[in-house]
Amino acid sequence: MATNLNGKVVAITGGSRGIGLATAEAFRAQGAKVAIGARNVDHAHTVASRIGASAYELDVTDPASVRMFFKAVEADLGEIDIFVSNAGEMIVSRFEEETDEATAHQIGVNLLGTLNGMKTALPAMRRRGHGHVINMVSAVGMIGLPGCATYSAAKHGVVGLSEGVRAELRGSGVNLSIILPIPAQTELTSGVGKGRFVPLLTPADIAKKVISTARHPRRYNVYVPGWTNPVTRSLFLLPQSWRDAMGRFLKADQLLRTTDTTARRDYEERILAPTGNGAGA
Repeated sequence: MATNLNGKVVAITGGSRGIGLATAEAFRAQGAKVAIGARNVDHAHTVASRIGASAYELDVTDPASVRMFFKAVEADLGEIDIFVSNAGEMIVSRFEEETDEATAHQIGVNLLGTLNGMKTALPAMRRRGHGHVINMVSAVGMIGLPGCATYSAAKHGVVGLSEGVRAELRGSGVNLSIILPIPAQTELTSGVGKGRFVPLLTPADIAKKVISTARHPRRYNVYVPGWTNPVTRSLFLLPQSWRDAMGRFLKADQLLRTTDTTARRDYEERILAPTGNGAGA
């Protein structure tokens, strides 16, 4: 039986832009009470007011900030039924040329940010015997992509984290799902070169899958679009040389050469700024 989302309390990190915002709008359309967290709280309040959600300041890399976010949401809206860990940021660079700051930032937001949210959300859900954590990952969480190696590593880490915690939750009544989309048209992918035969999704495309996953919690690993599931699994059955050849055929190896760094400059400078707010934050 599908879960009725009307009246459910949903907390979304990185909910003020891109996929997070589209997801917040989709949950509101289902009648859910939605809280969005973001570093740029002024921008978050603006979009939250427009869609009928609540906005809170949140830095997912800071465990104390995450705890304050959850405490404030529960005080205002009630116990959190669904937690969507969506905050994510990406720097495009050759690995050995990536700054230490960019490396730490991507690991902090994408991996530690997810870990901090899960550590805060799960104890209360386990005590109540129900709840659902949905981690927004990426197709690169399954297949490493040159040009964003650190981002790939962080998303690989989220997949491993989710698989391990999911096993620990068995029998608790708490569900954990991960969403694995191909690139979408957001600031995170601005200026990024496009691979062969790989269409860019819209944030709304991914938000629809989040909603269907929330309504049917036993859908654990959700690939967007669905055809990428068998393709990804098939690749792991091939010898490494064949996989490399497939990557070249799909132009995945040309990301560095085809990315417009000028088009990405504003986004990457903003997410690395001390008070900036990225597409996923």
